[in-house]
Amino acid sequence: MKLSLGDKINQVKDISKVKNSVNSYLTRNARIGHNNAGMKAIPKTKMTKKTRREMISSWIFLTPSLVGVGVFFVLPFFVVIFYSIVNNPIQKEFVGFDNFVRVWNNQAFQLAASNTAKFSLIAVPLAVVLSLILAIVMESKIPFKSGFRSFFLSPMMVPTASIVLIWQVLFHYNGLVNVLIGHFGVDKIDWLKSADAQIVIIVLFLWKNLGYNMILFMAALSSVPKDLIEVARLESASEFQIFWTIKMRYLSSTVLFVTIMSLINSFKVFREIYLMTGDYPYDTLYMMQHFMNNTFASVDYQKLSAAAIIMALVIVILVAIMFITEDRYGKDIEG
Repeated sequence: MKLSLGDKINQVKDISKVKNSVNSYLTRNARIGHNNAGMKAIPKTKMTKKTRREMISSWIFLTPSLVGVGVFFVLPFFVVIFYSIVNNPIQKEFVGFDNFVRVWNNQAFQLAASNTAKFSLIAVPLAVVLSLILAIVMESKIPFKSGFRSFFLSPMMVPTASIVLIWQVLFHYNGLVNVLIGHFGVDKIDWLKSADAQIVIIVLFLWKNLGYNMILFMAALSSVPKDLIEVARLESASEFQIFWTIKMRYLSSTVLFVTIMSLINSFKVFREIYLMTGDYPYDTLYMMQHFMNNTFASVDYQKLSAAAIIMALVIVILVAIMFITEDRYGKDIEG
């Protein structure tokens, strides 16, 4: 049945009414949170002997951890910076940005950076979106919910060597996948030595990480205020409006965390690729970790350090962009 122009206008008004109600609720909660924070402010007091003693004890207990972080993380970080600006660790002549230019123009580095960027740009968004969809499905009333959760979490319990063996059986030239597609008249594909090799690794990455991400999203969905959802439903909001206007705003911090964790895990996929293909795989599977590993084997510390700093800078920029985006989208939730 077609709606008249008046009905359509009323429908738009209803949607605007829901959005205004939700926005006013969130703003009011944020204002109340800030007022409460101001009311609960504790005036500064002088440090007593007991407080000073407790602070000294805390620093004594923290000292071993701080020493460990300094020796194994902070100090090596400065050593890497030093190696990246000298000609070699023996002569130690300052060369400025020559090592960075040498790495940037290196064909192996360009190939590895390109492949890693393509893999992360495809695999990370898929891991976030698919795990969120699974969490929404699991949140609904479906039969055998606990069984499905266990099924998606089972890849976390399988050793990496076993996973590699399974994938080799599936995607070998004479493997199960080629047997199946052969029934449909498709020629065999040497999956790990073709332009489609990254598809195999993306499927492996998703299979391993979807379950963990799904559990994180399920926990975040359970923390969304139920009264806010009921208010939206009383205002005739659709399920999509409730999800996008309310739930996603409360999920913003979880989306940020899952994205960062998925980005980190996308760099760890080197283990599986290395076990399946070795030091020098097909060009499509040559990742940044291969470049780092092979450069380390050739004892070229200057090039390795420069590549590590470039890689770290890119990751820091990406994470900073994600933090800024999450802060702007979910700032009215925090109180």
